[in-house]
Amino acid sequence: MAGPQGSKYYDIFLKQQLQLVTKEDDTIISEEGFTLLTGIKNEQSIVAASRNMGISYRKAWGLLREIEYVLGFRLIEKHRGGKAGGKTDLTQEGIELTEAYNNLKKNLESDVHDTVKTFFNSLNKISGKK
Repeated sequence: MAGPQGSKYYDIFLKQQLQLVTKEDDTIISEEGFTLLTGIKNEQSIVAASRNMGISYRKAWGLLREIEYVLGFRLIEKHRGGKAGGKTDLTQEGIELTEAYNNLKKNLESDVHDTVKTFFNSLNKISGKK
């Protein structure tokens, strides 16, 4: 938050989002894609993961196929149903990608914390001059 409780800027936050992009700035995988992969890992289902995100199965499937195409490796493997029902797992590469992303995000959040605090202190000083 940018200011102390009760201040004008109490409800202002800095939100950072990570995404992989090409040098032409075309998105390869966004926060949405990483959220989908994490959901699939947890739920073992594209349907459940997409439902939890509030997106359609079709959109989820399209995201997965596009990411796999650009990266050049498979992220998921589907197992057909039967008596026990089907499931979808992340491939080893999909697991490693999501783990690397989560580590990167955690490290960046830690590193950015002090810089953001300084920024918000500056904002509060600026607003206090009026």
